[in-house]
Amino acid sequence: MKLVLMVVQDKDAGNLLSALTEKDFNVTKLASSGGFLREGNTTIFAGVDAGQVSEVIGIIEEVCPVREKIVTPVSPMAGPTNAYIPYPIEVPIGGAVIFVMDVEKYVKY
Repeated sequence: MKLVLMVVQDKDAGNLLSALTEKDFNVTKLASSGGFLREGNTTIFAGVDAGQVSEVIGIIEEVCPVREKIVTPVSPMAGPTNAYIPYPIEVPIGGAVIFVMDVEKYVKY
């Protein structure tokens, strides 16, 4: 038994939950926050058999693609701001952070 812990963007969470439950994976969703752009994240847990880990990761890769977003950096707080001209830059967003852990014991009531 493995525990697959996934941290995905809120925008991708609904579609990922639907895709996983459609394939009969039991999942638990937790709201979380953080990240580079301070956008909302969702943490999803799934207990799966060891042979199903690659299927779960495949679903995540399909539903949570990495995308590009254009952002304008915030001006620095220290120093003269009249010399600072922010230029929009593209940053990757989306995707997922995935942890796969061994489960010593699994009990379901």
